[in-house]
Amino acid sequence: MRSSARIPSLLAGLALAVGGFVFAAPAAHADMKACEQYVAQQNKQVTDAVRQACYEGQLGDQTGCTASLNEAGISKDVATEACRVAPK
Repeated sequence: MRSSARIPSLLAGLALAVGGFVFAAPAAHADMKACEQYVAQQNKQVTDAVRQACYEGQLGDQTGCTASLNEAGISKDVATEACRVAPK
C-alpha cells in the first residue's frame, strides 16, 4: 500500500478510536448526584449511607441500591425512584 493511501486510513482509524473512547466514557458523578438530589427533594437527609446506595445504583445494582436506601431510612417508593435515576 502506498503511503499516500495509508495516511487517510490511519487518520480514520484514529478518529474512530477516539470517538469510541469518548462515547464509552461514563458521566462520572452526574448520575450519582441525580439520585442524591431526588432523595433530598423528598425532604430526606443525604447521609454517607445514601451516597453509598446511590453509588451502587450508578454501578447498575438496582436491588442493592434500593435495599441500602431502605436501610438508611428512605421509604421504598423514594428509594426505587432514586435508584432508577442513578444509572441514567
